[in-house]
Amino acid sequence: MTNPKKPSTAPPAEVVTHAHLRLVDVPDVVGQVALITLDNGLDHTRPSTFGPLGMAELNTALDAAFAANPTAIAVTGKPFVFAVGADLSQTATVVDRETALATGVLGHSTFKRLRDSTIPTFAFVNGAALGGGVELSLACHYRTLAANAAMMALPEVFLGILPGWGGTQLLPKIVGPENAVTVIIENALNQNHMMRPKEALGLGVVDVVLEAADYLEQSFAWMSGVLDGRVSVPRRDFAAAEFDDQWTSALERGKLIADMRTHGASPAPYRALELIALSRTADLATGLAAEAQGLADLIVSQQFRAGLYSFNLTQKRALKPAGAPDLALARKVTKVGVIGAGLMAGQIAMLFAQRLHVPVVLTDVDQARLDKGLAGVHRKIAERAAQRKMTPDEANRLTALVTGSLDYQAFSDADFVIEAVFEELGAKRDVFAALEKVVSPDAVLATNTSSLSITDMSADLQHPQRVVGFHFFNPISVMPLLEIVRTASTSDEIAATALSVAKTLKKGPIFTADAPAFVVNRLLTRFMGEIIAAIDEGTDPAVADGALAPLGLPMTPIMLLQLVGPAVALHVTETLHGTFPDRFEVSENLRRIVEAGHRTLVSWTDTGEQGLDPEIAALWQQGTNPSTGEQVRERALAALAQEARLMLDEKVVAAAADIDLALLTGAGWPFWLGGITPYLDREGVSEKVTGRRFNPPGVSTLP
Repeated sequence: MTNPKKPSTAPPAEVVTHAHLRLVDVPDVVGQVALITLDNGLDHTRPSTFGPLGMAELNTALDAAFAANPTAIAVTGKPFVFAVGADLSQTATVVDRETALATGVLGHSTFKRLRDSTIPTFAFVNGAALGGGVELSLACHYRTLAANAAMMALPEVFLGILPGWGGTQLLPKIVGPENAVTVIIENALNQNHMMRPKEALGLGVVDVVLEAADYLEQSFAWMSGVLDGRVSVPRRDFAAAEFDDQWTSALERGKLIADMRTHGASPAPYRALELIALSRTADLATGLAAEAQGLADLIVSQQFRAGLYSFNLTQKRALKPAGAPDLALARKVTKVGVIGAGLMAGQIAMLFAQRLHVPVVLTDVDQARLDKGLAGVHRKIAERAAQRKMTPDEANRLTALVTGSLDYQAFSDADFVIEAVFEELGAKRDVFAALEKVVSPDAVLATNTSSLSITDMSADLQHPQRVVGFHFFNPISVMPLLEIVRTASTSDEIAATALSVAKTLKKGPIFTADAPAFVVNRLLTRFMGEIIAAIDEGTDPAVADGALAPLGLPMTPIMLLQLVGPAVALHVTETLHGTFPDRFEVSENLRRIVEAGHRTLVSWTDTGEQGLDPEIAALWQQGTNPSTGEQVRERALAALAQEARLMLDEKVVAAAADIDLALLTGAGWPFWLGGITPYLDREGVSEKVTGRRFNPPGVSTLP
C-alpha cells in the first residue's frame, strides 16, 4: 500500500492588486491630483485584496505620487469595488507568530504614509469596502462613498481576529467609542452585518455619500470644496473629558454584546474592546503596536482557522451548492403564489415580491384570515418605508405586487407556487391536489414543510416531478439558509428553477434528499431531545440548559426550544420518532407542556438570570437520575456525531461540509467553532462515537 501524498502547505499564488497612478487636472483645483486606482485585473466578483505584493504595489504608487508633489492624493478602486482587505488565502497559511506580526506591521507602515502625509489625502470609496479596505480609507484625511456601494464593514471579529491595519485605533478617534463599538463589535457579531452607504454616513465612517452616476466627478468637486475651504468637514476630539460617559457606556455595551453573542468562547471581541479602550489613552504609535500584537495572537489561533473554514463555506459552497443542476435549465418565474396567509407565509410573500419584483398572490381558507395576512404584509412594508429602509415609491410598488384571493384560479398563470399551511400531511396533499387542477403543467409546486415527507405529499399527483421542498428558516429576512429538497421524482428543471429563485432571494441554499426533517431540524431535534431527556431523568434544568455554554452557542437549548415553539418541536419529534424510534424519544413532559397551551418556557429573575418558568417547572415531572453538566454536554455532542454520520451514510446531503453550512446559516452555529463536523473531529467525539473522522486532518484546524 502506498502512502497518500502529503498535501502541499505552500500558499496559493497571490492575486496581485495593482495600484495605477495617474495625474489628473481637476476643475477649480490649482495643480494636479494624484489618483491611485486599486485593481486586481479581475471583474467585480473577484474583489481587490492586499497581500504582500499588493502592499508593495501601493507603496510604489505612493512613492510616485509624493514625488509628483500634487495638490492632493486620492485612492479609489476598480468598478464596484474599493478593496476588501487582506488576502485571506495568504493569511490562512500563516502558522508562526512572527509572520503574523509582520502582516499587521506591513499594513500599518503602508497606510501610515497616507495618514501622515502633509499633502491632503482622500479615499474615494467607489464600491464594496471591507476590512483593510475600510482601514485604508480611515488612514486618509477625507472619505467619500458612492451611494450604490454594495457594502462597508469591518468583519474581522466575525472571523475570529480583529481589525489589524489601524481600525481599532483610528475608528474610535474618528467616529467616537459608541459608533466604533457598533461597527467593530456589534455589526460583526450580528450575522456579520454590512453597512449600506446611508448607515456608514450616519455613523461617521465616511464624510459624504455621493450619487453613483458621476461619482468620481462629484468626488473631485467635493475635494475642490474641501481644499479651498468652501466645504467644512468638522472633526471632534473624542478623547476629551466631555466624552467620559460615552466611553464608559460604549465599552460596557461592547462587553455585553460579546458576552451575549459568544459567551466568552471567542477571544476576538474582547481583544478588540481592549484596543478600542486603549485608543483613547495611548498615543497612536503605541496603540498600533498593541493592535499588531493582538492581530498576531489571533491569526495563529484555532478560532481564526475555524472562522476561515466557516467563511469559505458561506462565501463559496453556498454560491455553488453540491448536487446543483445546471442553472441553464431554470425556468423564468413571472408570478408567484403563496398558499396560506399566516406569519410565515406573509414573510415568504414579502421576500418574493421584494427580490423577484413579480406579482405575488396570497390565499387562505377564509376571507378574514386572508385579509389579516395581507394587512400584515402591507403593514410590514409601510414600517420599512417609515424606517427609510425603502423609498415611498418602492413601498407603493411592493404593496401593489402583493395581493390576495380565495379563488385558486388566481394561480392559473403562476410559475412558482409555494404552500405554507400548517404541518399536517393530509392538508398539504389536499392543497397540491387542488393546485394541480388549475396551474400549468410546467409550474413549480413547492412546499415549506419542515419535516414531512415530500414524496408522500406528492404521491397522488399527475406530475410529481414538479414538486420540490423549499424550506425557509425563521425569521426569513435574517436567516440565510434555504433547504432545497429533491424527491426521487423531482426533475432537474424544477430543481434548477428552485436554485435560481433561491439565489434571486439572496439565500444560500443546500440540496438535501427527501429525508425526515432534512438537515437542520433533524440535528436540532436530536440535540434538544438529549437535553430534554436529561431533565426528564432528573437533571437540574439550569445544569442541563447551561451544559453547552462553553461552546458559545447563540442561545441555550431551552431558549431555542422556546424560539422554535414547543408545539412545532413536538410535531417534528413525533415525525422523526415515527421513522427513527430508537433515537428520537417523545418526551411526555414536552407533550404535557404543549397540551397545556404554553409557548413561553423561560423567565428572568430581577437580577437578569434566566431560568425555567415556574409554571413549566411545575408541569415537568422529573426522575431521580441526574447528570452533571459535563455528562449532558458529552451526551448531546455524541448524539450530534451519531446523527451526522447516519445522515451522510443515508446520503441526505453530499458531504460533511453541507451539514456544517446548514448549521452555520440555519441554526447560528458559531463561526469561530468552524462547523459542527470539524469541531466534533477536534474534540475527538467523531472517532469515539462513530469510529472515524468526518474530515481529513487540517480541515478547520491549525496546520
